[in-house]
Amino acid sequence: MLRFVTSNAGKACEAREYLPEEVERVEYDYPEIQSDSLEEIAAAGARDAYREIGEPVFVDDSGLFIDAFEGFPGPYSSYVEGKLGIERVQELTHREEDHRARFRAVVAYADGDGVETFDGSVRGRIVAPRGSGGFGYDPIFEHRGTTFAEMSAEEKNAVSHRGRALAAFGDWLAERE
Repeated sequence: MLRFVTSNAGKACEAREYLPEEVERVEYDYPEIQSDSLEEIAAAGARDAYREIGEPVFVDDSGLFIDAFEGFPGPYSSYVEGKLGIERVQELTHREEDHRARFRAVVAYADGDGVETFDGSVRGRIVAPRGSGGFGYDPIFEHRGTTFAEMSAEEKNAVSHRGRALAAFGDWLAERE
């Protein structure tokens, strides 16, 4: 049994598609450290959750990294979305020549042996908002001509940064058996 510490039921469903074991969603609000590194944030969260729950756990952290802004907002994506909104982020990006960006996710697994991290990313570009699906920056993130908000959940999961990180985690788990 794998315990995924998240309040997001959708993330837990996505994890079940990639992992070789049963996934149980566990709600625990671990403190999130401030760092420029998704790996550090996820690892600290996994360590804290493991200490609290007493069983092996995994967590994830993700962000939008815009090339023209040297990767900003990155780990601060949720904060920036709440303060500026995605439309303002898109407007600021379109003042720049470079509209390239990537979504990144890091899955961190903690057990009695320590913490392992797994990275996933997907390249795209920032565009004017399109689509009604997804959440967060999905309407302004275009991958191969389609925004994440225009994709079905299945299409998005097939190319998503979180899915890629979960797949790497799943491969690691399979190798351990």
